[in-house]
Amino acid sequence: MEHSVSIQRLYELYRKQLGLEWINGEKLVINIVPDTDENRDNPVIGYFSTIHPNQIQIIGQKELEYFNGLDKDAIYGVLNTVNDPRKPIYIISNRAKLPDSIIQYTAEKEIPLLSSSLSGRKLIEFLRYYLSHLICDQTTMHGVFMEVMGIGVLIEGPSGIGKSELALELLSRGHRLIADDAPEFTRTGPDELHGNCPDPLHGFIEVRGLGVLNVRAMFGETAILQTKRLRLVINMELFSETEHGNINRLDTSQHYESILDVDIPVVKIPVAPGRNMAVIVEAAVRNHVLRLSGYNATEDFIERQQNLINKSKT
Repeated sequence: MEHSVSIQRLYELYRKQLGLEWINGEKLVINIVPDTDENRDNPVIGYFSTIHPNQIQIIGQKELEYFNGLDKDAIYGVLNTVNDPRKPIYIISNRAKLPDSIIQYTAEKEIPLLSSSLSGRKLIEFLRYYLSHLICDQTTMHGVFMEVMGIGVLIEGPSGIGKSELALELLSRGHRLIADDAPEFTRTGPDELHGNCPDPLHGFIEVRGLGVLNVRAMFGETAILQTKRLRLVINMELFSETEHGNINRLDTSQHYESILDVDIPVVKIPVAPGRNMAVIVEAAVRNHVLRLSGYNATEDFIERQQNLINKSKT
């Protein structure tokens, strides 16, 4: 679903990076509204404008020179012409001194007003970057998210099937953990998802019989990864003997799972006693990389068999 964030939350997360300080409105709760078809002409971030007003209006050097040339009534008149259903947010760049009239106006109208140590250009650039990660489609999945051979892999399956045990074995083989149990995925592009771990769970994994384990303490700092693009889903399934017998071993089609309207390739792996799941997952990842390069082993095998059949007929 679409995720919104308040200016207070943005301040809490990125105050140091953006060099922010409150002037007015610290206790106000103002949500930053994402770009939609309705406000496409009035985007979220930009320099001060009354024609196509941004919700977060940056007052830079040129804007400041303009306001310094106006008296109080003129400043109030200009600010009153900002016509947008969203509550505006004003940020002054370079920690510049604002006219008292703007400070008074924002206090009267209950409009958040902040100051930043960054230049206007950097402030807009940084705000767009941070908000792109805060205001976007997000979802939480049940599974273990790992980096296996450089590929982001989500391991799914019913509770108790052995996802965490498989993750533990993959960790022992040099692969890296991103999130156990509840990885969060964010849509970062039209066909891209990036996953990360909720802060309280970061660096930990729960294994039945062992309890909660500290992966960083056991395997070292390099065994933990902060985020990764999701490229493959491994679905662990319990198959009956009948279902095992009905598996199409020469299936050339690629199966997908839709997550936030992004189709992610899926490999279904039957779970059975004696199967080395870690080796199978590594093989699935290697095979996926080959598919990405355009090679399909099943199609190659079928083609070779067909060529042999054709030769035997001549």
